[in-house]
Amino acid sequence: MERTPDNCRVEDALSILVGKWKPIILLHLLQQGTKRFSELKRSMPGITQKMLTKQLRELEDEDIVERVVYPQVPPKVEYSITEYGRSLEPILEAMHEWGTKHTLHKMEKGSKRALN
Repeated sequence: MERTPDNCRVEDALSILVGKWKPIILLHLLQQGTKRFSELKRSMPGITQKMLTKQLRELEDEDIVERVVYPQVPPKVEYSITEYGRSLEPILEAMHEWGTKHTLHKMEKGSKRALN
């Protein structure tokens, strides 16, 4: 299918990935595997429990993250990336690489301005 502004699906993809925490959540699960809620929370200083819950639910609704509840006391809940969610790995890697290059570009541009 030809990509034109009228049928562009970038907005659809961004609606799933947008948010300060979603890419970080996904990278933790992609790189470190299945995590309990508390482990995820500890690995992301600054995120609130409410925000982590919201972001995980949204990713779960999109079939990107799987939530497994174990029937025990106290309850045990684990999150992992789905097979479908793994298809985001090259996209996240490309975004990371571009972000790194962009940061360097801005630094170089800023240092050139400082010299003038």
